Amino acid sequence: MSEIVVCPYCLASNRVPRERLAQAPSCGKCHKSLFSGHPLPVNATAFTAHTTKGTLPVLVDFWAPWCGPCKAMAPAFEQAARLLEPKARLLKVDTETEQALAGVHGIRSIPTLVLLSGGREAKRVSGAMDARGIVAWAQQ
Repeated sequence: MSEIVVCPYCLASNRVPRERLAQAPSCGKCHKSLFSGHPLPVNATAFTAHTTKGTLPVLVDFWAPWCGPCKAMAPAFEQAARLLEPKARLLKVDTETEQALAGVHGIRSIPTLVLLSGGREAKRVSGAMDARGIVAWAQQ
């Protein structure tokens, strides 16, 4: 069985056997690593590519630079990326620069975490969490 993993650099779709996900696969087009252990800051185009072309679950942090709880949760989300990759893709959406994307997803408060599976919202939670809480929530 394989997963389709979208490259964080060139947005190419890459078919990767599940047993190779943890072996640092690289993009077939640009040859850069498909996983970095860090959340990816994305715009609407990259968001759409990761959530519609890729088959991995996508955990999205909707945040804003002026938001104190968002800034406080940022290191925890960073740590969660190291723990959840390569079984999930973690994205960060700045709601100030991507207001339309936040509106489409009905973001009313931040930080809000949204878990997408198969391009559809599986669940969401608002409010800051620590890394252990983020990982536990995402894996439920």
